Amino acid sequence: MAQKVLVTGGGGYIGSHCVVELIEAGFCPVVIDNFSNAVQGERDVPESLRRIEKILNTSIEFYELDLLDCTGLDKLFKQHSFSAVMHFAGLKAVGESVEQPLRYYRVNLTATMNLLEVMQTHGVRNLVFSSSATVYGDPQRLPIDEQHPVGGCTNPYGKTKFFIEEMIMDQCKAEKDWNAVLLRYFNPIGAHSSGLIGEDPQGIPNNLLPYVAQVAIGRRKHLNVFGNDYDTIDGTGVRDYIHVVDLAKGHIAALKKLKDNCGCKVYNLGTGTGYSVLQMVKAMEKASGKEIMYLIAPRRGGDVASCYADPLLAEKELGWKADFDLERMCEDLWRWQSKNPTGFTNNSPSTI
Repeated sequence: MAQKVLVTGGGGYIGSHCVVELIEAGFCPVVIDNFSNAVQGERDVPESLRRIEKILNTSIEFYELDLLDCTGLDKLFKQHSFSAVMHFAGLKAVGESVEQPLRYYRVNLTATMNLLEVMQTHGVRNLVFSSSATVYGDPQRLPIDEQHPVGGCTNPYGKTKFFIEEMIMDQCKAEKDWNAVLLRYFNPIGAHSSGLIGEDPQGIPNNLLPYVAQVAIGRRKHLNVFGNDYDTIDGTGVRDYIHVVDLAKGHIAALKKLKDNCGCKVYNLGTGTGYSVLQMVKAMEKASGKEIMYLIAPRRGGDVASCYADPLLAEKELGWKADFDLERMCEDLWRWQSKNPTGFTNNSPSTI
């Protein structure tokens, strides 16, 4: 029997790509999502999962469930025997978190507390958590390794990730049979090579690359570049972009690490290379063959100048490293965007 892994927020961008890798690695994912950032397809299933079923010729067990629903969560854990949980569910826009801090604290923190408590009740002791490089705040040194100080977060979204990390660490200290791997992502981009699943932001994209891709496809007139006076190669913000499939493979490596009774471990998932906003615009122009118009806008609250990873610990302890280069990230992103100009709502089920 394949081990059952609960995937919270598995209809979203990163969660859905992890579902693909879980299935390919021989696990049995059970997915929950509340559709806050996933498009509903046929049979009230996220369109992303419906497409994965086609790509892999399989079926995926899915439940529409919000982690704020304790009763529904308890019922789910009574129905299934999970070997581990992958926790992606949460609100995730930096700018929005600055404007709506209470909403971010309520949703992200309460949801995770509910999840940890129901795991405790039902004897599920293995967790992979989707954290973020935002926990490092404004970098004191580059590249950022896992020993870099955390907690000086520049926005409420980052603070929720930091607080959740602390909760999980405390729980692992209190109960020695708990194992958790906290994965601090840098900037996931790209899409599955099929072009059938990818990032489909609801409303105006908060992340750079989906916005750039929407400009290239003609959905938006131009890109706003937030700040060109940072202390970087061209004045625009520098980030460590990682292919979402590489990121997903990192989660499989983390799941295997849990079997070593590892306690609580923290790993960066990044490439170790930083690219500026304007370098990314050029790379997407090359991948798409389109000119991408941009305007310089004021800096955005909560942003830092440069942020890129030292990913060596994950390579050493998980046997994982990022394989795909920037060109491949942009090619796969463009394949997804050009096949799906308006995202998952673009195609009727008969055309996929």
